[in-house]
Amino acid sequence: MATLREIRRRIAGVKSTEKITKAMKMVAAAKLRRAQRALLAARPYSNKMFEMVQRLLEGLDVTENPFFKERQLTNVAIVVITADRGFCGAFNSNIIKHTIERVTTQYADFHDGKHIKLITIGRRGSDFFARQDIEIYARHPNIFGNLTFANAKQIAGEIINGYLEGEFDRVEVIYNQFRSVLRQEIVVDQLLPIPGRSVTSSEKIKIQKEFIFEPDKETILESLLPSHIEQRIWRMLLESSTSEEGARMTAMDNASENASELIDTLSLQYNKARQAAITKELLEVVAGADALKAST
Repeated sequence: MATLREIRRRIAGVKSTEKITKAMKMVAAAKLRRAQRALLAARPYSNKMFEMVQRLLEGLDVTENPFFKERQLTNVAIVVITADRGFCGAFNSNIIKHTIERVTTQYADFHDGKHIKLITIGRRGSDFFARQDIEIYARHPNIFGNLTFANAKQIAGEIINGYLEGEFDRVEVIYNQFRSVLRQEIVVDQLLPIPGRSVTSSEKIKIQKEFIFEPDKETILESLLPSHIEQRIWRMLLESSTSEEGARMTAMDNASENASELIDTLSLQYNKARQAAITKELLEVVAGADALKAST
């Protein structure tokens, strides 16, 4: 059985840990609010950009456009977005596990010249996959400490150049989409080639009545597509960053609650041990007094 000194030492250690987890929860909450504001500001712009691309696609034959043309799959790039830091529950491990499952199931038949190439964003994923037998096309660790649109633009340019030069025939992104503080959903989005969509007849009539395009749809679409890719990458980075802080705040809150419960348990154990020690001492005193009486 642990001694009183050992229990006191353990209580002090848990209290110290509780202070740290509470502080980390407060920091994560502040960062979460900032990340949410940035995400909520980016979502409408991203959605409108997507709608604009869809409107421009109406009536156009883009089957030979390199941004839309489906190729025979030889090389596939998977962009994996993790965090730079830990202490956020299973946030990073779930993304890594999902990526490995996708590589080993969806692309299990890739051999004889076919390759999977990873573009890792975030230090946790970059460090993990650097030790695996998978080709790393590009690494972007430690970008979430000071995340800006310039980061998204750089990554998008790297992806677009590699895709247009034939380095890969498809680009997928695996990341956490922010649903709520308590819920982050792993999403796999195809970035390139850009998936088309069918437009209903009512949408066609509406589109034809609403807009006259100048100079022409093809020119506008050609200049808009790189910005569209940049905006999608930016939104994915913000989704992941917000999800990370939500996961960290939840993890630190759970850790603080567990620490509090452990302190209560240890305090009860300490009080019981102290009571037992006092009772033992009293019994020894009484026994000694009885022995003195018996000897007189």
